[in-house]
Amino acid sequence: MYITDLTELKRVASGRDEENDQFRSWLKDKDDAGTDALVHTITDKVSTAVNCTECGNCCKNLIIEVSPSDLLKTSASMALAPEEFIEKYIETSAKGTYFINTIPCHFLANKKCTIYENRFTECSDFPHLTKPGFRPRLLGTLLHFETCPIIYNVIEEVKTTMGFVY
Repeated sequence: MYITDLTELKRVASGRDEENDQFRSWLKDKDDAGTDALVHTITDKVSTAVNCTECGNCCKNLIIEVSPSDLLKTSASMALAPEEFIEKYIETSAKGTYFINTIPCHFLANKKCTIYENRFTECSDFPHLTKPGFRPRLLGTLLHFETCPIIYNVIEEVKTTMGFVY
């Protein structure tokens, strides 16, 4: 059974920084391709059991990058000119990268994304566990260990399956 209650998740995940650091070090001696395959398999299983749309914690806490194509797609779905969408919802970095200009996200209501069908790539890809290169990205992933039920449950199951002992 997976932990999905956010209060319980925070309680059981807190204070595991040293353990997770040791896990990161331990993984350095493992085959990256094999680790990725295992993480992808476990992620598929956990993602089926944990319904992201009932949580919304990522939408409450993340800085969301918006690609130019996402900006055009989403503004069109809202019948807004891209300039109007940018003015209302976007912060532009000095390098021209677009980000949602509030945390939590404007489009979160009652733990659900109000633009779910047209959500940004950054959102649909989160928590990025099915991308290649799990080990080199693990430090960034662990930033969400206490707040994302999928990340917590996947990492804990990967530890167990791979035989990591703290």
